[in-house]
Amino acid sequence: MAAANDAYAQYMRNKILTASPAELTLMLYEGAIKFCNIAIIGLENNDVEKAHNNIMKVQRIIEEFQITLNFDYPIANDFNNVYNYLIRRLREANMEKDKQILEEVLEHLRTMRDTWKEVMKTAH
Repeated sequence: MAAANDAYAQYMRNKILTASPAELTLMLYEGAIKFCNIAIIGLENNDVEKAHNNIMKVQRIIEEFQITLNFDYPIANDFNNVYNYLIRRLREANMEKDKQILEEVLEHLRTMRDTWKEVMKTAH
């Protein structure tokens, strides 16, 4: 089993190292969605630590998106506002242990991911 885990880890490293910036962005959206789902499951199971840890992972991904914004383009301000909103909602969800807030954030993340996929298709 360890060999299979090592092979998967190597595959994922190679996938990340060879990905384009657009593909990396998509992977980050996918990761944020995954961690948000895990946080929701954590809340459903009263596993506060699991919920907290995964909310923090989502927050760090969104913060990474903010860091990479290019404010030479006016649209960056709009994205920054959305990211600030999502981070604020994640903090609220974490403090209040509120599943509904996480579901709202999850819906926004899915919409943004789907939009990004369309942008990638159009760019090709």
